[in-house]
Amino acid sequence: MDRKCCVIPRLRADASRNRDRIVAAARELLVEYGAEVPLDEVARRAGVGNATVYRHFADRGELMLQVTLSVMERIQEQADTAVAEEPDAFQALRRFVLGAAEERIGALCSMLSDAFNRAHPEVVESRNRLERTTEDILDRARRSGQLRADVAVGDLMVAITQLSRPLPGTACANADRFVHRHLLIFLDGLQAPARSELPGTAVTFQELQRV
Repeated sequence: MDRKCCVIPRLRADASRNRDRIVAAARELLVEYGAEVPLDEVARRAGVGNATVYRHFADRGELMLQVTLSVMERIQEQADTAVAEEPDAFQALRRFVLGAAEERIGALCSMLSDAFNRAHPEVVESRNRLERTTEDILDRARRSGQLRADVAVGDLMVAITQLSRPLPGTACANADRFVHRHLLIFLDGLQAPARSELPGTAVTFQELQRV
């Protein structure tokens, strides 16, 4: 048997695992520290050397792009599953919100950085698809009479992001134990009939992108 045939697939699998570990580490650190997290810290959290990070990602921008696409894909899967498996419209919304938090939606804050290329074709495609699906989830809940009428996608995304991140700069190891609890409080506040009048107007996805 040719030994090379046995070695090459193993090396490729190792490289793929390293790449996945780097993306996963960057996702967690973006939630904890924001877009300026040092790449050295990403390497340390992933358990790889700095050279391994740069072997997979030419620079910070490329890593942030791949993390963003990965998070949006995972959140999209959560949305599709919620719509497919939950006949109750508000329960689908509830499941999506909790699922998006588990997928570390806070990592998408890197999209607000001036250095991030929001016009990248893959980003635009993923963002538009996620926007359409989330709008559909909200519309279903609204038509069922269970969702208050004065909230939009932007309100939802900002709230999930803020409630699923630790306090800035703390990297609080126990923050996750509060996330589920606080998101359920938030979801209760979304239900109709509304118990208070919200100031301002509902935030759309387009307005959120201009922040």
